[in-house]
Amino acid sequence: MEPAATSSIRSLLYIMLLLYSSLLIATATSQGDESRQANNKHVAVFVFGDSLFDPGNNNYLYVSIEGKANFTPYGESLFEYPTGRFCDGRTVPDFAATYLNLPLWEPYLQPGSHNFSKGANFASAGAGVLEESSPDRLYSQKQLKYFNEVANLLKQQLCDAEAKKILADAIYLSSFGGVDYMTFIRSISNPTELQQREHVNKVIGNFTDVIKEIYEMGGRKFAFQNVGPLGCTLRMKQEYDLSGGACVEVLQEIASLHNSLLSNVTTKLQSQLSGFDYVIFDFFNSLKDMINYPTKYGFNVSEIACCGIGSRRGFECGRVKQYELCSGPNEYVFFDGGHQSEHANSILSNFLWNGGSDFTWPISMKQLYELNSTIPIEILSEDKLLFSILLIAPASSQCDESRQVNNKHVAVFVFGDSLFDPGNNNYPYVSIEAKANFTPYGESFFEYPTGRFRDGRTVPDFASMVAS
Repeated sequence: MEPAATSSIRSLLYIMLLLYSSLLIATATSQGDESRQANNKHVAVFVFGDSLFDPGNNNYLYVSIEGKANFTPYGESLFEYPTGRFCDGRTVPDFAATYLNLPLWEPYLQPGSHNFSKGANFASAGAGVLEESSPDRLYSQKQLKYFNEVANLLKQQLCDAEAKKILADAIYLSSFGGVDYMTFIRSISNPTELQQREHVNKVIGNFTDVIKEIYEMGGRKFAFQNVGPLGCTLRMKQEYDLSGGACVEVLQEIASLHNSLLSNVTTKLQSQLSGFDYVIFDFFNSLKDMINYPTKYGFNVSEIACCGIGSRRGFECGRVKQYELCSGPNEYVFFDGGHQSEHANSILSNFLWNGGSDFTWPISMKQLYELNSTIPIEILSEDKLLFSILLIAPASSQCDESRQVNNKHVAVFVFGDSLFDPGNNNYPYVSIEAKANFTPYGESFFEYPTGRFRDGRTVPDFASMVAS
């Protein structure tokens, strides 16, 4: 028998917890109703992947020109200047951002201020899941490291509960695997079935670790673009001197195996991880169908790229003086030998967002967006319970006061020359004497060249820190 006083205290604690929980539910329900009425639900997106999703992060890496697209004619259809996207305009993540009323992506590595409450794009052209596939690019673990930094920054800038909600409501969009498999077949030209399966298992295993780490950091909603028809891209067909409908079969087999295992893994994770939800976009079959039946999707050409050299214009778009360029990119499935045109990306992103086809399962990205996320709740022991309840109101109040105090925002517009340039000269066609986008510039702070004529930050950088 426990003493009556102890029993009374225990009962009081649980009553207080019940009342507080009821208050939380009522508040959340009220906010949810208002949100639905106003249709004002805002969700962040965090993007991971390779050149299909890269908005220009490789502009800031010290990599060869093959790993960059910050020159004409890239970007010509929409931006009218090269952004670093391997496309004439927008990519699938750009269109996804539009569906979610988010701005088009800026590179995570782009210097300056970022609003991470709306998400971030870490994708890097040439990035693989495995470090060995692309050690000089932002391979998956590097991208995960940057996401971890963003998550911690959000927790520092916002109330812990608010940051957790942003991370739980966010969608984690990824495209990985293609680089790992193209690197693999170039190192082993004719791999056995056992070698293929071992390599795919290695890639899927490492990618599963990435997913689990994002989940541990608070992620709950995942959108996966599976590996595309690698063997049917114009670059690979030209490299292997294939004609007609022929594709590099070993790459097709490896991509299909990857996609099958990805489906199995995501199904398993959903059964193991509470609140884990996902969508898989079948990039493999949707793009393959577009290649085989271009007129069905409003294209005239799928066997030649809009930009490049060679029989299929599969190589060197913009990288040599004598490349060919079409007059109407919207008529082409591919803009260069390995990347779709903006028109193709708009159609693919529609499949991803709206579903309603065999190319998206088990739900669409729109349905994923509409799902209510579950935020982990810490189970408190009795000795912490009363202390926690007593501190709830003061902590919330302090957080609100902090936001009010730090809510004055002042814009700064910077004009000048190389003393103030953060990297604008990375983009015009000017001589190398007017650029600083190579080592050792940037080494002291950024650890990569940003275009600043410094080892680190400039006077405007420090001024913006004071203003923030």
